[in-house]
Order: sequence, then C-alpha cells, then structure tokens
Amino acid sequence: MFDHESHDAHEGVHLFEDSASGLRAIIAIHSTSLGPAAGGCRMWNYSSGEAMLRDALRLSQGMSFKNAMAGLDLGGGKAVIWGNPRTDKSPELFRAFGRAIESLQGRYYTAEDVGISPADMEFVAEETRYVAGRETGEAASGDPSPVTALGIFRGIKACAQRVFDTDSVEGLTIAVQGVGHVGGQLARLLATDGANLVISDVNAEALEDVRNQTGASIVAPEEITSVQADIFSPNALGGIVTEEMLQNFRAKIIAGGANNQLVTRDLGARLVDAGVLYAPDYIINGGGIINVASEISGTYSRDWVDEKLDALIETLGQVLDRALEEGRPTSDVADDMARDRIAKGRSGLRTETRAAAVD
Repeated sequence: MFDHESHDAHEGVHLFEDSASGLRAIIAIHSTSLGPAAGGCRMWNYSSGEAMLRDALRLSQGMSFKNAMAGLDLGGGKAVIWGNPRTDKSPELFRAFGRAIESLQGRYYTAEDVGISPADMEFVAEETRYVAGRETGEAASGDPSPVTALGIFRGIKACAQRVFDTDSVEGLTIAVQGVGHVGGQLARLLATDGANLVISDVNAEALEDVRNQTGASIVAPEEITSVQADIFSPNALGGIVTEEMLQNFRAKIIAGGANNQLVTRDLGARLVDAGVLYAPDYIINGGGIINVASEISGTYSRDWVDEKLDALIETLGQVLDRALEEGRPTSDVADDMARDRIAKGRSGLRTETRAAAVD
C-alpha cells in the first residue's frame, strides 16, 4: 500500500466486505486537514481489485484538492463499491455500506457518484447520518448533478473567453463525451447558449433523449475524441487524456466533469505543447461537492451554494491566467495551489490543537 503509485500519503484506506449483502467496498480518506473527508460513492464493475483500489485512491486525492479549491471546510475522501449498478444493487447492500460509513465515526461523508442515485442514498441513511445528496431530510437538496453541470458550463465559458475571446459558446462546436446525469444537463445548457453539439455515450437511450432536446449529432464512443471541435468536454469516467488520444485530437480546450482526466501528470505539459487549454477537472466539476457541503452544514442554502460557485469560477480563472502567463500546465498550477491550501489547513489544525492543550 505505502509503495502504491496512487497512495500519496492517504490518512486511511478502509476495505469492507459483507457476505450477506455482497458488499465489497473501499473508503479512502486522503486528508482531513480542512475538515471531515467528503466525496461521493461510485459503483462500478471493476476488472480487478487493483483497478478498484487505484480508482479509490486517485478519486480520494482528487476530492482533497477539489474541496480545497472550492474553499470548503472539508477534507477529501471517496468510496467505491465493486459491482454492476444495473444488476447488483439491493437495499441490504446499501445498508451494509451505511454501517461501514458509520464505523468511521464521522471522518467521512458520502453522496452520489457514478452508478449511484439519491434513492440508493436513502438506504445508506438508514444506518448513518454521514450522508448527503438526499431527497428527504431537513437539509436535503437531492441530486447535486445540476449544480455540477452549471459549474462546468460556466467553466467552459471561462475557458472560451481566454482562447476564443468570447464569453459565449454560441457558434462553437463542442464534443461532449458522456450524457448521463451531469453530461446530459450540461449539453442542454450548452445548446441553450447556442453551441453546436457532437455527443457520444454507451447508453443509446440517453443519447436519443439529448439529441431530441438539443439537436446534437451522435458519433460512436471511439470517435468522440477525434471529431473536429472547438472544445472537448469529457463527462464520463476518467483517464481519457492519453498520449495516444492526443495524436488525433483537434480541439483547443478540454473542459468537462470527468474525474482524473489526465492518465499521467506529465500530460499537462504535453497539452501546453499542443496548444490545448485544460480546465483542471477537480476545479471545474466542484459544483456538486459545494451543494453537498451545504447539506452537510445542516441547513441547506442555495444562496450560499451560488456564492461558493461564483468563487469557484473565479479560482478557475486565476489558475488559467497564471498558467497562461507562466507557460505552465494548468494542472501543475492547480495542484500547487491545492496542496498549499491543504498545508495551511494542516498548520492551522496543529495551532488549534496546541492552543487547546495549553487551555
């Protein structure tokens, strides 16, 4: 574990198995320097335990950076459940997952991610209070994906301002990979603003719905990264930006909601060399966790969410401008800023601890 390429000094990595329900889950807690760890739960039919572990570790680290850059008093964590979200779900499985969360005694808050719905969270909430993204309850606000999509939409416009000198996407061609909860809503926002859309997804029904609503063109999943487009917006699973993918890539901007888009860190420099502006994923897709953070506070406020979203887009702009001015990868600039914020939080926590000991 300590030698794993994605470990990055995680505070804790917890494996859970419940034979009665079939639950196999990992909860990774990267950092609690800024507050309790928070991050969604993903259900996916992984090819191996190693693939599951790597996903959990990378996503957890990403949540630390995401929460820090969103200005939230939350650390970073993530949960993954091994299974097919279409066939392996059951109330018993999610109740077992809730008990796993409860055993961590408030160090980790969960919510929806890929393969998980607000209805699933209701079963989790029967066993633990450390859950958000619910449709019922005192501070419930439901699925956070509309806020995620809105943040990505605004982030795309921020990128377009810097590359195409326009704060509108009208007339621009945008390739949208993945049109599920987030990508579908993003596509509708982009179409309303006048963008020409090319879309792909493995879900044929979702594709038809979005095409009917937006007039988008559909291409096969293996073609979406090489279509002639101004902007590429990945909103499916991560690991999409590879050296091989960039060989036939034509867009000038990469900005989307998928987590861990760069397969390796050095690809940030490769994007700079190729003249592609990249919106760091854990900044542009931070709207959802901002919405979740408001729920965690115990009193949901949409005004507070909107204020935090405004600040998030301002932070994204600072990263983009600094990277362009310095000729550095946006991913490197964002990582440095995130680690600095986390380190300051850790230093503040030590100061508070010392003061409490003196008192």
